Amino acid sequence: MADAATHEADELGSQLVRLIRLVDRAQADHPDAVERSAYLLLVHLVKDGPRRPSALAEAVHSDPSTVSRQVAQLVKLGYVTRTPDPEDGRASLFAATDEGRRVFEENRRHRTERIRSMLADWQPDERTALVRLLGRFTTALEEQWIRP
Repeated sequence: MADAATHEADELGSQLVRLIRLVDRAQADHPDAVERSAYLLLVHLVKDGPRRPSALAEAVHSDPSTVSRQVAQLVKLGYVTRTPDPEDGRASLFAATDEGRRVFEENRRHRTERIRSMLADWQPDERTALVRLLGRFTTALEEQWIRP
């Protein structure tokens, strides 16, 4: 029989798979929904400003060809523009448009309201602990699985 730590890790893995499926479904129901991986690019462009494709790919731990395909969707929707890089005219810069920033802010507001509602009956110390522990878990995941 597996030890308690192995059992807890297995149960956490199952809950994470469930969480990801639920988040995907919730995003699909939003009127401005775009593919999750493409939306992540928009988030980086809104928060960090214009970026070259290679820098954007590095930020999301993806390859440039995948990022290029996903950005094409965002450009088609009018959420992102592609312009020549002023430092090197051979390269491009991606930047969020006003509409892209509006979609980001609307999605963020919608997400925040839904999470706040879900946690309304939690005690303040429980909410604080969830934020702290989830942040710690996410950092460990990034350090050990994504950037070993």
